[in-house]
Amino acid sequence: MAAKAYQGNTTDSDFRCGVYDEVCATYDQMNICVPAAGIVRDALAVKLDKTTGQASIYAEETFRLVTEVNYIAPIYWAMEMIGRIVESRFKRGMSKWGPSEEMEGAIIFIGSVASQGNKGQISYSSTKAALEGAASTLMKEAIFHGVRCSIIHPGFTDTPILRALGEDYLAKHVLPDTQLGRLIKPEEIADAICFMITNQAVSGEIWADAGWHPAAA
Repeated sequence: MAAKAYQGNTTDSDFRCGVYDEVCATYDQMNICVPAAGIVRDALAVKLDKTTGQASIYAEETFRLVTEVNYIAPIYWAMEMIGRIVESRFKRGMSKWGPSEEMEGAIIFIGSVASQGNKGQISYSSTKAALEGAASTLMKEAIFHGVRCSIIHPGFTDTPILRALGEDYLAKHVLPDTQLGRLIKPEEIADAICFMITNQAVSGEIWADAGWHPAAA
């Protein structure tokens, strides 16, 4: 197994195809795809200015940006890998995959506990919920070619993005609703992803949420 780092715009189709071209030229085929790039642009869906009485609606341009990065791009990174595997199987004279064969690949989408809905995250929550439908649909299609598709929903994980919210915010709004009483470690999410990749009986969704159960506002 090999891994190589690339830096670029994940929404750029030329960048995506270039990465696949180089990896497939070097290693013949890419077998694991975990499209993890994501952004947050949090704000209330509708907010009232109490001075003017005017309501401001979440910016459509911002919604589209979050959708491009968090939803559309991951799906196309996944479909690109499936497409390469389909072509490879055709060249090898193979059609429908069967259980007597080794699996050709695994795709793990990165969802979020926010997929259940989270105040102030209209765009982020929407994209993470939408990935569930994509994973379920691709699983039904891609298994024909020997590719499994699943999704993991991490909870509040100790990352720079989360730390930027501030210790006070975490202590007041996150930790009280987390059964473990702490943030999830990045390596715990990585371990769960590795489990999903290596255990072929695992499909569908895994919730790595540290027991996060927020009270109704």
